[in-house]
Amino acid sequence: MATITNFLSKPLSSFATLPKINPLCLRSSFLPLVTEPKPLPKTNIRSRTHFVTKATAASGTKKVKADDRVQKVHSVQEFDEALRMAKNKLVVVEFAASHSFHSSKIYPFMVDLSRTCSDVEFLLVMGDESDKTKELCKREKIEKVPHFSFYKSMEKIHEEEGIGPDMLMGDVLYYGDNHSAVEQLHNREDVEKLIEDHKVDHKLIVLDVGLKHCGPCVKVYPTVLKLSRQMTDTVVFARMNGDENDSCMQFLKDMDVVEVPTFLFIRDGEVCGRYVGSGKGELIGEILRYQGVRVT
Repeated sequence: MATITNFLSKPLSSFATLPKINPLCLRSSFLPLVTEPKPLPKTNIRSRTHFVTKATAASGTKKVKADDRVQKVHSVQEFDEALRMAKNKLVVVEFAASHSFHSSKIYPFMVDLSRTCSDVEFLLVMGDESDKTKELCKREKIEKVPHFSFYKSMEKIHEEEGIGPDMLMGDVLYYGDNHSAVEQLHNREDVEKLIEDHKVDHKLIVLDVGLKHCGPCVKVYPTVLKLSRQMTDTVVFARMNGDENDSCMQFLKDMDVVEVPTFLFIRDGEVCGRYVGSGKGELIGEILRYQGVRVT
């Protein structure tokens, strides 16, 4: 078994390019805003108001009392100001349309998330509301709805089209997770400090290594969060995104990580195993396998 120190100091080995993960292409509606905009009749405006009311009581979802945590945006100026005010918080934006059934179906779930994720800001843009919202959608290159874009520090970090509630929840947890029981590691020094901190208590460290735009990484992350709360007395969970910066990518190369997500199991300063994949059952099995093992 190689120690962490040896891994961090060894010469770089050949590193295969990490595979690109293509997002799932799910159902969505075309947003008719690439053509010349036309003034919308008053009847359509009433229909848009009905969208919000109807969406909060969509079939198959629990009734939402109010959507006051979701900010309605009506222009480019309001949109940019909302991103600026959010600072480094995650901002989740749903681009929707009054004619879209799937927009109205997913909206109640976003409202529910807005009430449980207090450290995340949520925006709603009705693309067919006015010429101003059409201009905003055109600038953001939105052609189909529902379309979700994720921003931090006024920069778009991720986007999804036609997703369902589970994927939306996974994305919000993955990109907005700042206060969970999972340690967020941003460089090599963070990894070394985490390892040093837990040499005394001999806890197993489970290091989740992934990429920002990795579908399987997002898919398995809710399981990681759940396990981090259930195993807090015996296991330490941590996460690093390899494409966050050069230091993180260098760490992936040093650890010979060529596929993501990869889970590294570390105890007493040594790597005692790894699991590559996003299977929930397999991950739990591997954690249990290494949980009682001391590497000497």
